Amino acid sequence: MAMIIQTYGTMMIRALGQTLLLTLLSLVFAMVIGMIFGLMNVGHNRLLNCIGTVYVDAVRGVPLIVLAYFIYFGVPAGIQGLGFTNFRLNALQAGTIALSMNCGAYMAEIIRASIQSVDRGQMEASRSLGLSYGASMRLVVIPQAIRTMIPSIINQFIITLKDTSILSVIGFPELTNVGKTIMGNTFKNLQTWAIIGVMYMVVIITLSKVSKKIERRVNRGR
Repeated sequence: MAMIIQTYGTMMIRALGQTLLLTLLSLVFAMVIGMIFGLMNVGHNRLLNCIGTVYVDAVRGVPLIVLAYFIYFGVPAGIQGLGFTNFRLNALQAGTIALSMNCGAYMAEIIRASIQSVDRGQMEASRSLGLSYGASMRLVVIPQAIRTMIPSIINQFIITLKDTSILSVIGFPELTNVGKTIMGNTFKNLQTWAIIGVMYMVVIITLSKVSKKIERRVNRGR
């Protein structure tokens, strides 16, 4: 095990950095997607409700590995078939899109549930003061909903971090993919995956502790 760390330690640290980068990028875009479709699902427009519901159900109904293959192989093939022969997506781009779409669907449900958890009286009171629906959502409802959704968002961050391992199938150099490379070079399965597992564990346990700390602060602030 010491030999693996000494020889491949830098590679594994770099791969962990790539994993965290992909997770952060995906979470940022997923927040935007989740906010858009989450607001669609709590609005009063039936067409927007339908669009939001279809997106959430469709994306959550497709395994992430299938979505990754579709984005990495299917989308470029389709666009190239339209005449854009030079169109390509690298592993980071395809992985970010796939994870963002997947995570965004779950974010939409988190945001929807958080907004709906705010007492209806808050919206009615703000509307009675002359605020529009949009202003009431922006200034009154959403700030209260954010306090509820923060722990769930951090939990989703942890789930997305673990989901990056699936993207090894499209060649993204994240931690699991590098683990496969090291295992192929050393043939030391137990030691290699023990080190990779510990690296994931350290990051995820740290994030879990942060999540619990934030949740306690939010609850004390209520």
